[in-house]
Amino acid sequence: MRYVSTRGQAPVLNFEQAMLSGLARDGGLYLPETVPAFSGLDDLDGLPYAEVAFRVIRPFTGESFTDAELRGAIDRAYARIEHAAKAPLVQLAPGHHLLELFHGPTLAFKDFAMQLIAQLFEIALKRSGQRITIVGATSGDTGSAAIEAFRGIDNVDVFIMFPHGRVSEVQRRQMTTPDAANVHALAVSGHFDDCQARLKDLFNDHGFRDQVGLAGVNSINWARVVAQIVYYFTAAASLGMREMDFCVPTGNFGDIFAGSIARAMGAPIRRLIVATNQNDILHRALGSGEYRIGTVEPSISPSMDIQVSSNFERALYWAYGGDAAAITQLMDELKQGGFTISQGALQALREQYVSGRVAEAETLAMIRTIREETGEALCPHSAVGVAVARQHLEPGVPMVTLATAHPAKFPDAVEQAIGIRPGLPPHMAGLFDLPERVTRVENDIAALKSLILERRTH
Repeated sequence: MRYVSTRGQAPVLNFEQAMLSGLARDGGLYLPETVPAFSGLDDLDGLPYAEVAFRVIRPFTGESFTDAELRGAIDRAYARIEHAAKAPLVQLAPGHHLLELFHGPTLAFKDFAMQLIAQLFEIALKRSGQRITIVGATSGDTGSAAIEAFRGIDNVDVFIMFPHGRVSEVQRRQMTTPDAANVHALAVSGHFDDCQARLKDLFNDHGFRDQVGLAGVNSINWARVVAQIVYYFTAAASLGMREMDFCVPTGNFGDIFAGSIARAMGAPIRRLIVATNQNDILHRALGSGEYRIGTVEPSISPSMDIQVSSNFERALYWAYGGDAAAITQLMDELKQGGFTISQGALQALREQYVSGRVAEAETLAMIRTIREETGEALCPHSAVGVAVARQHLEPGVPMVTLATAHPAKFPDAVEQAIGIRPGLPPHMAGLFDLPERVTRVENDIAALKSLILERRTH
């Protein structure tokens, strides 16, 4: 299995190399040359999640990991997800199901990928003796999942940038309270897109990248996307492998892009529905063909407060038929504020995705409605997904909405909606009693480089 960059100028890599690289050296994102067809769809129902994960992920890893190494990594990763089903389905209404992805150690869907790639990184680094520096940008959940997954792992230093004052208190404390010496939480002045831009600046400085052994675990990392393909298959298996729709609360586009890979492999997915909050650049782009960066509006669903969705580049690459030169041109135009999607590519995207938008008041109303109808408490991101899904329900076609985080990660928003403050699960009960370790840093590439060089283990 070989991996190519969306911009066509970086070396072709194997799975392990692409995983450890993160962002390609030409600034692009890695994708497999071909998507493997999945055989044995009808045999998945009733299998443990870890076994489905092995069968789905194995074709992507090529010769990078032995079967025993991959199985061991999967078993260790998913042992930390507490629900027996790992990603259980809960019925909200006839034909509408919630896929709960928040039973991992940091209560968000990012745990499914981050726990696994931490195990794979550890295997690869022990084998090579290499030391790396992971730098990530987060709108809340990626950072806490990365810190939890990589804390204490040998040969890895982790620096996570998050927008100061723009994540929930629970999200912040999950990043700032771990006391492992190899993890560092950096509160950056600005919003998530600033953090993501500085991350790409670091990767595109090849001298610095090589000096510190830079690696990335944002959803720019192909291994993150691969791990998220699995629960589309387990959800489909639970519903009898009949044709169904998936609605995905979407910020950086990685989770829904995993769904498009699952569909290309053969999963019975009819529609992939992009659900956005008021920061609706993806909804606008799919509607008009114009991808134009606007102002980020802070919301009660902060993980979706994004204007530059990195993984959309992968979707564009497919929509443009693998034309790397065209993607490079679009990404250059993006630096100037935006671009126009060609008519052919827009049609290809519309064949893959539909979309919807939900404003703040509608999000709160949906949290209340679901509580009244089912007794379930939704986090605001999941509520955005449910609200958009309800706009697209069709008789006879099952709808699965991805519940991306536990409501206790966003207690203020949930309390505002239903008057009840959701409590943290027992394993996180002491979160608010722990001391925090955090470093404030300006939105400045030189300041970030200096801090990383100073703090990393030599």
